[in-house]
Amino acid sequence: MQHVEHIGIAVKSLAFSNDLFTKLLGVAPYKQEGVESEGVMTSFFQTGQTKIELLEATNPDSPIAKFIEKKGEGIHHIAFEVADIISEMARLKSEGFTLLNETPKPGADNKLVCFLHPKGTNSVLIELCQGM
Repeated sequence: MQHVEHIGIAVKSLAFSNDLFTKLLGVAPYKQEGVESEGVMTSFFQTGQTKIELLEATNPDSPIAKFIEKKGEGIHHIAFEVADIISEMARLKSEGFTLLNETPKPGADNKLVCFLHPKGTNSVLIELCQGM
């Protein structure tokens, strides 16, 4: 894995949180986009080499809605950039990690993504991402 690409934060209101993080970080989000397949609207902030991704559910069945219902707002996942997502998925699977998707899928910010089950990563949802 190359580096932390972004930290995903589940929020109830993207409008409120965009305002809050703009004040906190001193920069406005550089991108906002929906990922319909995940039922989420995202907003990205760049801070140094790392990004902050805010995630708001767009429907009550989305993973973000379920996360907020169970745990409240807060850190949802940590994403690591990888050079070759397919070989990294194979390596991690051979190391005993459980992948939540068997093939990379399109994610926000023009990335291919895969998630590792948090039961095998000290309860932290880990995302692998590779630019498309």
